Amino acid sequence: MDHIKRTLSATLMVGLAVFSVFFGGVSAQPADVLEYTLGPGDVVKVQVYEQPDLTSSVPVSQRGTIRFWLLGDVKVGGMTVSAAEKTIGSLLEKGGYIKRPQVSVMVEQYRSQQVAVLGWVNKPGKYPIEGVASVIDVLAQAGGLRQDGGDRITVIRTQDGATRSIAVDIGLIYLGDLSQSIELQANDLVVVPRMDMFYVYGEVRGPNAYRLERDMTVMQALSVAGGLTPRGTERGVRVTRRAPSGQVQEVGVSLNDTLKPNDVVYVKESLF
Repeated sequence: MDHIKRTLSATLMVGLAVFSVFFGGVSAQPADVLEYTLGPGDVVKVQVYEQPDLTSSVPVSQRGTIRFWLLGDVKVGGMTVSAAEKTIGSLLEKGGYIKRPQVSVMVEQYRSQQVAVLGWVNKPGKYPIEGVASVIDVLAQAGGLRQDGGDRITVIRTQDGATRSIAVDIGLIYLGDLSQSIELQANDLVVVPRMDMFYVYGEVRGPNAYRLERDMTVMQALSVAGGLTPRGTERGVRVTRRAPSGQVQEVGVSLNDTLKPNDVVYVKESLF
């Protein structure tokens, strides 16, 4: 008896799920997928409830149409998934083929909505946007930042004939500032620069080029370089910096001042 009850309960749950999908006005797909805009290159699977012979997987042509049995070419390019479902259903009903058809459109391959990722990532290239995609989502598809990749990236967006650059600080996202994790749009270009560097030479134990961390001070930079040699002196620390004009000049700094990208720190030898 318990076995029969469990079987009936499972059957009822399946039946309710099917009813809610096709008759309850609620799609089984996530809301962001339903709002995905179809375009050339996408491949969609069209299903009609209780009409398995009508199930087909078809590409969206360059004209924005799909070839659907009974209807011929149907314009879906530029429509959201939910709008395409309603359009196909309406055409089936108006054509007298099916009364109150319940249509489901699922995107099997996302190809029309893409963004390009260039620069210091592990796998630069073009990646599809599936529903809502943030900068972090797309960088993950690109294999993440390279070890020498910078965390202050640029999103280049062309919209209504105008191109603009959007600065995104990935480091702030990791610190919890989700306002930096903007939503990407089709044809955005994500550019990841090489990490910011600073250079140390003179009387330090490890003269070299190093990654410039956020808000790094001169004292921290000297520590990263292994500290001063016995002949070095903190009074002999000098920093040279390239001005916006391109001219390189020495700037007066204290040990607690913050370095800028490409600064060169030089430690002089003590005279005493």
